[in-house]
Amino acid sequence: MSNLALFADASIRPPDTEGVKYAGSKLKLLPYILELVASVAPKTVLDGFSGTTRVSQALARLGYSVICNDLAIWSRFFGTCYLLSRQPPSHYRELITHLNAVPGKDGWLTEYYGGDPGERRGVKHPWQRHNTRRADAIRDEIEQLNLDEVGRAVAITSLILALDEVDSTLGHYASYLREWSPRSFKPLVLRVPKIILQENEHAVFQRNIFDVITQKEVDLAYFDPPYGSNNEKMPPSRVRYAAYYHIWASICLLDKPPLFGKARRRLDSSDTKAHSEFEEFRRGGSGRFIALEAIERLLRKTSARHILLSYSSGGRATASELNDVIKSSGKLIRLVELDYKRNVMAEMRWTNEWIRDATVPNKEFLFLIEKA
Repeated sequence: MSNLALFADASIRPPDTEGVKYAGSKLKLLPYILELVASVAPKTVLDGFSGTTRVSQALARLGYSVICNDLAIWSRFFGTCYLLSRQPPSHYRELITHLNAVPGKDGWLTEYYGGDPGERRGVKHPWQRHNTRRADAIRDEIEQLNLDEVGRAVAITSLILALDEVDSTLGHYASYLREWSPRSFKPLVLRVPKIILQENEHAVFQRNIFDVITQKEVDLAYFDPPYGSNNEKMPPSRVRYAAYYHIWASICLLDKPPLFGKARRRLDSSDTKAHSEFEEFRRGGSGRFIALEAIERLLRKTSARHILLSYSSGGRATASELNDVIKSSGKLIRLVELDYKRNVMAEMRWTNEWIRDATVPNKEFLFLIEKA
């Protein structure tokens, strides 16, 4: 059996980033993502499934030109807030102070997502009413202010970050805690996000990834696609990010959508509405998993010189299948593994090592691929 070279100390210390609690967060992987990116010295980087934009934020702070893309509207708001401002954070201090002073009022968030400590918890809520009332008033006030695109994104991002700090959830919004979390008693307070003053040219999109890779040229593409689940008993809706973070979409859109279920999810986050082929749990007509075929098409169509791909042992594609897809798309030049259970990072020397390790739960892999 081959030895593993411990990768416990990455040479690049990640800069400050921020975001909401997120099931797909790459916070622990960030030092190794940045080290692998730096090893091939790109100037422009695509973060194709940006989520909370932590990777995009870190790359921008380190001087790369970043294209930040995700289908989620709240991810676009985050990207606009952090990457596109030509004003320093101090420019938005007066705005945030003003929003913090707005008196609370009952609104849509309070009606469907706010509860009181003294009530019977037959219906669980993600926030206490004293905070949803403030959020309702602040969100309406943002709509009334004459803000430009970046200013509006800064205000809404600040509101989402503040709500994330006082929620009563495990970090997603497909279910809520039975008992109130200690943080839910704290008052909602907005703060200025850690904006990156734009020096390099960045871009933020909310598009299908296949549209972006055919229209934008970059030196390196980082892909962290949603994985779906390899648990046959898990309903697909419970692992789709549109279901996990539907409330953030409602806050961005302020569209007061139809809701369903005990978690009062947006109707458009249901199985029949929200769909990503990367999260698809079924096999296609070829007999292969649709999610695997999507990854294969993504790697093949990406024209960047290098691709950095994140994947989890809990994803739908098997290790052997994914290995074949990677080899057919280019040369695998580095492979890094994170064992979340042991919190150990290792660099794999042999392909068969990662295939064997991928059968163990809670493994995360980073594949650095050089395109032919």
